[in-house]
Amino acid sequence: MKKAKTLIIISGGFMLLFSYGNMPGNTGHISGSASAPVSSQSAQTQTKSTQTQTKSTQTQTKTTQTQTKTTQKKPATKPKSTSTGSKPVAVDSRSVGTVKIGTQYWALANLNVNTFRNGDSIPEAKTNNEWVEAGQAGKPAWCYYNNDSKNGVKYGKLYNWYAVNDPRGLAPAGWILAGDADWTELTRYLGGQAAGNKIKSTSGWVDGNNGTNETGFTGLPGGYRIENGTFKNLGNIGTWWSSTEGKALTAVDYYLALNGNLGRSSSPRQRGESVRCLKK
Repeated sequence: MKKAKTLIIISGGFMLLFSYGNMPGNTGHISGSASAPVSSQSAQTQTKSTQTQTKSTQTQTKTTQTQTKTTQKKPATKPKSTSTGSKPVAVDSRSVGTVKIGTQYWALANLNVNTFRNGDSIPEAKTNNEWVEAGQAGKPAWCYYNNDSKNGVKYGKLYNWYAVNDPRGLAPAGWILAGDADWTELTRYLGGQAAGNKIKSTSGWVDGNNGTNETGFTGLPGGYRIENGTFKNLGNIGTWWSSTEGKALTAVDYYLALNGNLGRSSSPRQRGESVRCLKK
């Protein structure tokens, strides 16, 4: 019983001690050796936390350095080229150059482009119905003779006059479409209509009706396409639009015939003919 009483007294003493420390208005702290370990442990905890943060910062620094090294080691690559506007590329047989006749510089071949100067596509009319519809609507169109691209390599394309007269420009930059006055100047310089042999090619004409081509113009018998879509006279005649309009839905054109004459006429604007450009 004495031991039990003694334990109760000691326990009561401890309870009074902790109750005193928690009493309202009491700002004191527990004195003695009990307070030191608590502060030491807290400081150690804070030190460890600081060390952990330091290690974390060092880890982040190492990660940043690693990323920097990776960026530096990554080889520089050239940017890939991207194509825009996916518009059709013009095939221009005039790239072979020009020939000087008098004071004029003529292209060495017939025009063979499928875009206007601004890059817009010129519609191709293959069927007779497509050709007729374009002409009746007054819209530009082109075709190969007999719709055969092999003919385009030699003779260029046939255009209706609405393509020739389109404000977007049929002649590429640096070139002009020959007008009536330009063809007239060429004819006079060569001595008139009978001088057509001087610009006719030395081969390709039926029955051996070839020219001397002494000017280097190389006028080929590329034929033409009439209003209903029918192709005519390949090997027999060469026709070229001028940029000059005529009367009653016609335009001025020039032609080479088998007899060697260089003639002038007016044809319906729906007709398909060759085009020859001049250097500006």
